[in-house]
Amino acid sequence: MPGKIKVLYTIPNFDTAGSGKALLKIASRLDKTLFEPHICCFHDKGEFFKIVKSSGIPVHLYPYTTPMIPRLRGVKNAWKISRFFKKGAFDLIHSFHYADDYSEGLAARLAGIKWVFTKKNMNWGASSWKLRSKIASGIVAQNTDMIKDFFPGFKNVALIGRGVDTSEFKPLSPATHLIDEFNLPAEAKVILMVANLVPVKGAEVLLEAFNTIANRFDNLYLFYVGDNQSDYGDEIKSLAAQSPKNDRIIFTGKRLDVKDFHSITDIFVLPTLDEGRREGSPVSLLEAMASGSFSLASDVPGIRDQLSSLQDQLFSPASGRELSDKLSKYLSYEEESMKSLIEDQLRVVREKFTIEREVKDHENFYLKILGKS
Repeated sequence: MPGKIKVLYTIPNFDTAGSGKALLKIASRLDKTLFEPHICCFHDKGEFFKIVKSSGIPVHLYPYTTPMIPRLRGVKNAWKISRFFKKGAFDLIHSFHYADDYSEGLAARLAGIKWVFTKKNMNWGASSWKLRSKIASGIVAQNTDMIKDFFPGFKNVALIGRGVDTSEFKPLSPATHLIDEFNLPAEAKVILMVANLVPVKGAEVLLEAFNTIANRFDNLYLFYVGDNQSDYGDEIKSLAAQSPKNDRIIFTGKRLDVKDFHSITDIFVLPTLDEGRREGSPVSLLEAMASGSFSLASDVPGIRDQLSSLQDQLFSPASGRELSDKLSKYLSYEEESMKSLIEDQLRVVREKFTIEREVKDHENFYLKILGKS
C-alpha cells in the first residue's frame, strides 16, 4: 500500500481483552485511505485473539520487549527487536503495553521509527516510567490529572480519553430474557456495577451503600457483572452473603450481554477507589451513560473528566455514606426528572466521548508526530 502510513500497534496479549478491545476499536476504524494498521503481540492465546485475527488487520507474533538488566544484554536484544521493526517498514509504533517497559521504545529508536505509548492508568512509582516517557516521540494521556501528575513539561503529550460506540451502546427496551433469568418483579429497581472484581474497583463501597438503603426501597436489586473469580471477588461475595438482603445481591460473572443489563438498570455505579493503579478513562462508565443508565461514580482521575459537567453524579471515593445518600436521592426521583438527567448524559457522550472522536484524535496525533499535519 504505497503512500499509506504504516502504524504498528503493540500489546502483550489479548487474554485480558480490556486494553486489547480498545486497541482493536481504534485500529479497525482508522481512515484506510491514509493509514495501514498492523498489530503485534506475544502469542495467539485467548478467545478475543480470534476476533482480532478475523478483523483482517495483519497480526505479527513476536517478542517485541526484552528485560533491560543486565544492561548490555538488554541493549543487544533491543537491537535484534529493532531489526524486526525495521523489516516491517513501519512509520510509527503505538504501544498499548500497560507496564513500564522501555526496551520497545529503545528498539524503535534504534530502527529510526517514531514510537508512542498510551498511559492507561494512574500508577507510576518506578523510574522506568520516566525513561519510557523520555524515549517516546509522543504520549497519549487518558485524563487531565495524568498530564498534570506525570507529564508536566513534556512535549507531544495528547489528551485522548476513551470513546464509546453509540451504535452498540444505546437506550434499549428492557431485556425480557434477563427479567426472566433473574425472576425480577415488574416493580424491581436495579443498581448495576460492571467491572472485573479487583480491589481498585471499590465493590465493597457499593455493597455498604446498598445495605444502608435496601430496607427503604422494596424490590431493590444489586447486580455485579464481571469476573469475580479472585480472592477479592470471594471477599465481596462473602460480605454479600452476610447482608440481610443477600437474596437481592446477584453476581453474574462474565457476560457478553452487558448492554442488555443496562436496559433493566435504574442506576449504574462505578465506585473506584483513589488508590493503587486507579482509572485512566473507564469505558464502562461511558457505555452506561450511552445506554441510558443514570450513572454515579467516584470523584477520581478519569471519571472526573467524564462527569465534569455532571458534578452531582460524583461522590467521594470510599464513602459508602455519601453514595447511599445519592442513591436514595435519585431512586426517589420522578420518572420525568430522571429522563431529563439521562438526556444530559446522552448529550455529553455524543458531544465528547464517541469512538469516532477518539479515532479522529488518534489520527491527528499520528500526523502531528510524523510532521504531516
